[in-house]
Amino acid sequence: MKVNFYLFLALTGFSLTGHSVLRVTKDTKPNSKMMQYLQNVNTFLLVVAGVSLTGLIFLGYTSTSVGYKDKRFCLNLTKEHQENSKLQLPQGLSYKQPSVVGPDGKVIAMTPWLSPIVWEETFDPFLIDTIYKQQNITIATTVFALGKYTQFLKDFLESAEQNYFIGFRVHYYVFTDQPEQVPEVKLGEERQLTVLKVPSSNRWQEITLRRMEKLEKLIESRLVSEADYVFSLDVDTKFYGRWGSESLGRLVGVIHPGYYQTPREQFPYERRPESQAFIPHAEGDYYYGGAVIGGLVKDVHEAAKTCREQLDIDAAKSIEAAWQEESHLNKYFLYNKPSKVLSPEYLWQDFKPHTNEVKIIRFSQVIKNYAAVRPNP
Repeated sequence: MKVNFYLFLALTGFSLTGHSVLRVTKDTKPNSKMMQYLQNVNTFLLVVAGVSLTGLIFLGYTSTSVGYKDKRFCLNLTKEHQENSKLQLPQGLSYKQPSVVGPDGKVIAMTPWLSPIVWEETFDPFLIDTIYKQQNITIATTVFALGKYTQFLKDFLESAEQNYFIGFRVHYYVFTDQPEQVPEVKLGEERQLTVLKVPSSNRWQEITLRRMEKLEKLIESRLVSEADYVFSLDVDTKFYGRWGSESLGRLVGVIHPGYYQTPREQFPYERRPESQAFIPHAEGDYYYGGAVIGGLVKDVHEAAKTCREQLDIDAAKSIEAAWQEESHLNKYFLYNKPSKVLSPEYLWQDFKPHTNEVKIIRFSQVIKNYAAVRPNP
């Protein structure tokens, strides 16, 4: 606005000056020296006016351009801050336990820190898939099938091909000690499977304890350049319904089906202060299932790396958390809030009957004889 005002003032001044010169020229008797002098003055003023006008126009353009760039830069910073913001909680903060089902029996679709809890009928499948498909994303999916757990791979993969991120680019990474036992499953377009051989163990606890380490290293070696999102899922599971882009987020956890209406004092958290997974009785939001962790590659990497480091500290003290990596994951999610929480629809158990809240079962742990599939009791 100031530039425009000065521009108007300059143009008006030069116009009046030129007008005065012309009046003198017309009203004064002809004199060659005077005429020459006035012409020189008029020419000089016109040159000055032209230079000044050019400078003012340039100044006005530059100011507008700089203002626009500053505004655009601020918008970019705001967007980047929103995308990379981490919802971290200081330890020891006291607050009421959040609920998943309200007193009226209706499900609650938002956490107290304003992250969505994904339930049936809280999203439009067609709309959200259309939005994400434009981004041309790749979803990496890891599963661990060691020992006799390879028997679950066929149902896992075949049911995934019917329900899991249909229409998206998906890359399965199967960790196994028996590559020859990985079944041949027909994969859809833009979907592939990579088998990664890893050593087994005589203890199932040790197998589950090392999953975070394997996930961390896979992200560093491959996924950081091969995928946008990653989900780590248990193999002894089966898909029964749609699992799509509504599950995508910066950091994603799933509410355990066995504890979604349980007081947090009764959650099976690690309660020994000596463990890095320790959570006091007065703290906790939800009990998250270790069968599902997902999100942006970099955020899942940070979660896996932190859990692995905490597991290593415990191991050095000969401490094993109550539920291995699941205990450490719950500790991580308590103080690093998920940006999206999946309802128990995304992790059910086949032996559990349907409830009023869970209208659809999308992903569920299958019934099995643990004594028959685990290498140790």
